[in-house]
Amino acid sequence: MMVPVRPDGKITTPLVEDLPAAGRDASTLAREIEKALAKYIRDPVVTVIVSNFVGPYSEQVRVVGEAAKPMTLPFKQKMTMLDLMIAVGGITDFADGNRAVLLRTSENGKQYSVRLRDLIKRGDVSANVELKPGDVLIIPQSWF
Repeated sequence: MMVPVRPDGKITTPLVEDLPAAGRDASTLAREIEKALAKYIRDPVVTVIVSNFVGPYSEQVRVVGEAAKPMTLPFKQKMTMLDLMIAVGGITDFADGNRAVLLRTSENGKQYSVRLRDLIKRGDVSANVELKPGDVLIIPQSWF
């Protein structure tokens, strides 16, 4: 069974509610689940496998709007705007890529203009800025 870690850092499974999971490695979490299940099941054996990791909001990079696949990604050191565009599959045909906005939460929500279309279509590397944890890229729709 797959169980997501909630934004509060806890998981809930059948018979086990609100078990803290954030900050624990897979084997430690498995032992804690086994301990909780021992009230109901004799000698439970649990294996935890991390299938996807996004991290807390402060360590994510989010892309919203007219991306081919809007999504949340875990922040990685030296991650650039081009890396982000590759991950989300670029922009849609309806995107106004040169009016995109980078919202930098680490700078109290300061907004920067980003010329995504120039980066993707023309290879203009001046738009290939390095990202920071918590960044949100907003890609607006074109009006024509």
